[in-house]
Amino acid sequence: MDSEKNNFLKLRMEKISKAFPGVQALDKIDFELEGGVVHAIVGENGAGKSTLIKILAGVYKKDSGEIYINNDKKEVLTPFLAKKIGISVIYQEFSLIPELDISHNIFLGKEKCKYTSFFIDKKMMHKETKEILAKLNIYIDPRTKVGDLTVGEQQLVEIAKAIMSDTRILVMDEPTSALSKEEKVKLFDIIKRLKTEGIGIIYITHRMKEIFEIADYVTIMRDGAKVGSYKVKDVDENTVIKLMVGRELGSIYKRERTNKRGEVVLRVENLTKKDVFNNISFYVRKGEVLGISGLMGAGRTEVVRCIFGLDKFDSGKIFFMNHEVKFNHPFDAIKEEIGFVPEDRKRLGIIPLLDIKKNIALPSLPWISIISGWIDSNKELKLANEFSKKMNIIMSSLGQQVSYLSGGNQQKVVLAKWLARNAKLLILDEPTRGIDVGAKSEIHKLISILVNNNIAIIMISSELPEILGVSDRILVMHEGNLVTEFDYIEANEENVIMAATGLSK
Repeated sequence: MDSEKNNFLKLRMEKISKAFPGVQALDKIDFELEGGVVHAIVGENGAGKSTLIKILAGVYKKDSGEIYINNDKKEVLTPFLAKKIGISVIYQEFSLIPELDISHNIFLGKEKCKYTSFFIDKKMMHKETKEILAKLNIYIDPRTKVGDLTVGEQQLVEIAKAIMSDTRILVMDEPTSALSKEEKVKLFDIIKRLKTEGIGIIYITHRMKEIFEIADYVTIMRDGAKVGSYKVKDVDENTVIKLMVGRELGSIYKRERTNKRGEVVLRVENLTKKDVFNNISFYVRKGEVLGISGLMGAGRTEVVRCIFGLDKFDSGKIFFMNHEVKFNHPFDAIKEEIGFVPEDRKRLGIIPLLDIKKNIALPSLPWISIISGWIDSNKELKLANEFSKKMNIIMSSLGQQVSYLSGGNQQKVVLAKWLARNAKLLILDEPTRGIDVGAKSEIHKLISILVNNNIAIIMISSELPEILGVSDRILVMHEGNLVTEFDYIEANEENVIMAATGLSK
C-alpha cells in the first residue's frame, strides 16, 4: 500500500477493550488503516463495530489498549481532538440541521465572516460550498435547505462537510442503507476519488456485495472480538458470513410456505392520496405474507402509513375483519390490533431513552393500567418479560436503555411490543434494514412463526431476495400505481424489476 504522500494518515489500534455494565463490548481489538485504502468492518449487530468507531471518534473512552496515528501514540481522544487530527465519522443518523441550507451546514461552527465577526459572509460560504460540491461532482444549489434534499443528497452533503474539515480518515456507517441504486453508484465514485487523494476510509456495512465492490481489506468481528482481517481478494461472501456468525446460515431469505391461508383480514379498495398514489386495491389474509416491492418513491410506505392512520388519504375504502374502518389516528388502528414496524426504527419505532420494559409495554398501556390511570407495574413487567423471551432479545436486563441495544435487538423490541398487543395484522416496513445477516435470519424465522399462527403480514422491502424469499404474494408499485401482482411461484428478480421500473416483460 502506498503511504508515501505526506497527507496520508496511518491508524493503528492495539488491544482496544471496552466494557459496559453487564457487557464486554470490545475485547483486545487490533485494527489498522492506511491512507488511500478502504477497509470494511463487518459483524453481526452487537459485534462491537460501533463501539470501536466511537472510541476512534473520541465519543467513548477506551478501558485499555493503544491508539497510534502515524506512530504517534494518542493517550486520550476527544471528539475535538479526533476532528483536529482529521478523523470524521458519518453516522447512519446524519448530523445535519434540516432548516439550514447546505452551505450553513457545511460551515457550521466555522462560518465565514466579513467586516467584523458579527456578519456572516453568506456569499463567500455559498461560493466555497459550490466549489467543494463540484469537486465531488455534486451539482446542487448551496442555498437549498437540507430538509428538502433526498437521503442520498444528504449523505453527499455529509461527505462534503467532512472534506471541508480536512478529513484524512473518513468513517462511513451503513452509508447505502437508504440510497437508491443511482445514488449508490455516485457514492462509490466519490469513495474511489477520495482514495486517490490519500484519504483512508473505514466502511461499515451489512451488505456483503458492497465489500467486494468497494473495499480493499475486511475485518470481521464477532461478540466484541476480532475474528480476522483479510485482503478482500482472498475471501468470498460465504466465508465472510460464516466467520461473522460462527455457523452456516444456509439461505437467509427462505421460509417454508404452505397453502394454509385463512380469511381476508384487510382489504383496500381504490385508496388514493393526491400526487402520491392512485387507486390502490389489494387484500391480505390470515397466515400470509404480502410483499410490496418497488423503487424508492413508488409510494409503498405512504400507502401503509395511510392504512395505519399516520397520514390522511383522499378517497377509497379500507375494510378490516369484514367491516369498514377509517383510522384518524394510529391509536384507532392499535385498538383494532394492528401493528406497524416503521422503516426508521430509531426515530419512529422505539423511544431510545426508555428501557426495554417500557418500550415493549407502550402500545398496551391502556390495557395494563389501573382504573385511576396508574400503570400496573406487575402486568407491565410480566408482559415485557414474556415477549422479550419470545423474541430472544439479548440484553443485560429489562431495565436496560433501548439505545444501548444492537440494531437487531432494537428491531426485536419493536416487534415484541406489537406481539404483546396480540396483533392480527403486522405491517413491516423494511424490517431488516441496517441489521446483520444473523439477525435477518432470526427475523425471517419469526415471520414464519407468526404466519403459522395465523397473523397476516404486509412487508415492504427494497431487497429483492427478501421479497422473493419471504412473500406468498408480491405487489409491485411504480410511481404511485399498483402495476402488477405475482404469486411467489411465478415471481423472479427479472419480472419484479421490470414491473418496478414501469416496463412490461
